[in-house]
Amino acid sequence: MKSEASITESTSVKVSALKGPHFEVLHRTVNSPVRLGKVRTAHGDIRTPAFMPVGTAGSVKGMSPADLQGLDAEIILCNAYHLYLRPGHEMVKRRGGLHRFIGWEGPILTDSGGYQVFSLKGLTKIDEEGVRFQSHIDGSRHMMTPERAIEIESALGADIIMAFDECLPYPSDHRSTELSLARTLRWAERSKAAHHRDDQFLYGIVQGGFFDDLRKKGLEGLLNMGFDGIAIGGLSVGEPQEAMLSVLEGVVPLIPTVLPRYLMGVGRPEDLVEAVCRGIDLFDCVLPTRHARTGSLFTHQGEIHIKNACYTEDDAPLDASCECYTCRNFSRAYLRHLFMAKELLAIRLNTLHNLYYYLRLMSGLREAIGNGTLDHFRALFYQKRAIFL
Repeated sequence: MKSEASITESTSVKVSALKGPHFEVLHRTVNSPVRLGKVRTAHGDIRTPAFMPVGTAGSVKGMSPADLQGLDAEIILCNAYHLYLRPGHEMVKRRGGLHRFIGWEGPILTDSGGYQVFSLKGLTKIDEEGVRFQSHIDGSRHMMTPERAIEIESALGADIIMAFDECLPYPSDHRSTELSLARTLRWAERSKAAHHRDDQFLYGIVQGGFFDDLRKKGLEGLLNMGFDGIAIGGLSVGEPQEAMLSVLEGVVPLIPTVLPRYLMGVGRPEDLVEAVCRGIDLFDCVLPTRHARTGSLFTHQGEIHIKNACYTEDDAPLDASCECYTCRNFSRAYLRHLFMAKELLAIRLNTLHNLYYYLRLMSGLREAIGNGTLDHFRALFYQKRAIFL
């Protein structure tokens, strides 16, 4: 892994763009990008490294705000694209903003919708102005521009908002990636010019595919504009883990330490561990909640597919070393029964467990960083999974 000491003067940040002490490094590992930090927002602080449960349309599926607080979640992610289409950002604004509308008092980050627009294959048309797309809900036609994305995020009132970017499929060649990056940087500049709320922090998104020269160019462009944080986008699009880690090893050491580093949409447990070891502060992913709804449950020994017949009469808890409500009270046999019977409780119990697992994984990583035992934590993480396999 590359050291943060390799940051060059050419990638210096315009710290004057920050609105007060948004991010603080509390502890750094010597000769390593690994650190503990704190992200400060108007709705509370976030201890980093941190995982953000995804509440795409204003709710983390199956969970109430009280559930999330009980799981010790400190921030959630909502999606501007989905909330724009339904119920509408202006309607949310009239309700007093997203925090009040959904009953969540903690910090919220909203994605601008760039990835969601990218995922609407065959329903979009991209040009310099923005993206024309058809709604996945009713087929209605819409136009998303950087200015429009910021307008939506401003109306929603999230604590951290994202610039509008273009995300490419994997793989993409150097020339098409270079052209896309240039557009993303122009859109980033327009996003920043459109942003005027002092109580929101705006993060720029580094694109550039899997080319080191383009990733560096993208980062330098964002740093020159002066964003409040740096997100790394364009990953978790089908690439192998080694390709993702290579991007992190090339980009993270160039990000000034005063800025939080956010890895977008990446979320297998092993990805979180490896990315933390490479200096990432913030994560989000639909994986724990989406897997919960399909009966794939995360344990310290690896994934369990609860619908498998081998659990029909298994009276053991889902994970004997887990202290979540699900594992303390119910057997694998009961969880399988609920899932096979399509009971709503299955989704709730599965989601409680998966989010507990993810959030405890992050707290374990934070504790290990603070104690100087991250290498041991990482080795034990893989050792437990190897025994299961």
